[in-house]
Amino acid sequence: MSKFLKALVIGTALASLPAAAVAGDPAAGEKVFKKCAACHAVGDGAKHKVGPELNDVLGRTAGTAEVYKYSKAMISAGEDGLVWDEATLTAYLTKPRDVVKGTKMAFAGLRKEQDLDNVIAYLATFSADTPAAEEEQSSAEPAEPETKVQTAEASATAKPTPELREGGTFHLGRKATEDEVAAWDIDVRPDGTGLPEGSGTVADGEVLFTDNCAVCHGDFGEGVGRWPVLAGGQDTLRNARPEKTIGSYWPYLSTVYDYVRRSMPYGNARSLSDDDVYALTAYLLYLNDIVEDEDFELSKDNFTEIRLPNEANFIPDDRMEEPHYAQKAEPCMSDCKPDGVTITMRARILDVTPGSVDDDDASGVGGVD
Repeated sequence: MSKFLKALVIGTALASLPAAAVAGDPAAGEKVFKKCAACHAVGDGAKHKVGPELNDVLGRTAGTAEVYKYSKAMISAGEDGLVWDEATLTAYLTKPRDVVKGTKMAFAGLRKEQDLDNVIAYLATFSADTPAAEEEQSSAEPAEPETKVQTAEASATAKPTPELREGGTFHLGRKATEDEVAAWDIDVRPDGTGLPEGSGTVADGEVLFTDNCAVCHGDFGEGVGRWPVLAGGQDTLRNARPEKTIGSYWPYLSTVYDYVRRSMPYGNARSLSDDDVYALTAYLLYLNDIVEDEDFELSKDNFTEIRLPNEANFIPDDRMEEPHYAQKAEPCMSDCKPDGVTITMRARILDVTPGSVDDDDASGVGGVD
């Protein structure tokens, strides 16, 4: 056990505070927790994500949440006596790797003491053993039994369930409703097709990025740990290890907008408004020096005027003009090269999402390139 961890464990055993005495504002902590939500879940139905779910984390021995695959370092810390309470969580959330060297959590740490107090107070509300939680549960009035009249009224006001499809090969499913189609039909194309109304500035995007994205991608898009780098990398595409970022590699701005809108923040996708996505896209342009004015505002009106630096190096997909497709001919599958096939390079393991496998195994060689 490290000297730092040993001192922390001993000090905590002597002066640990009960969860009810945790300082901080749970409501404010819920906002701080948005920085954690990319990797962790808490509350009803919470499940493990990149990081473990955090229900009952106060009082839990480190590395012991069921089913979750922890790093060897975290398991060892728990075996050495690390238990999560106000003191240990404060230290860990300030600088995770100072407390558990080798932890696979990429989070750099919270900087403000008030944020630490508030987020721990928020987590304490989900710890069933705390007096605060027990008091809240005992003070809750018992629910009145539902009567037949109430059940009938609820049934009368409920939205009708779409009828199941009777035809088809397997007699399964139903036709999607217009609202369901509209919810999925959100793709944005390079010519601007699919862009929603809205706008956002670089300045607004910086705030959103700090709150929602910096935990994984760094304050300036430089990436944290093995999370993707979003900025820089210009003039590296011919290198043995090119840095493929929005500014160095991506061809179209529509890809940036569409991906952020559809998939980010990680673990909380589709939580951003259209204006938020415009603002974040504007800030990413600023990080990559494609726009230089902090007051720049990106909108549906000027979106297609922005060109990313590497657009010209992408070529149209013309495979449909090849004989195999155009003439529906059989593809040539022989005499492709005079000599036999040889292995020229081996692919290294690349885990796009850090934590998806044990970080200790994320090395070595793979198959044929």
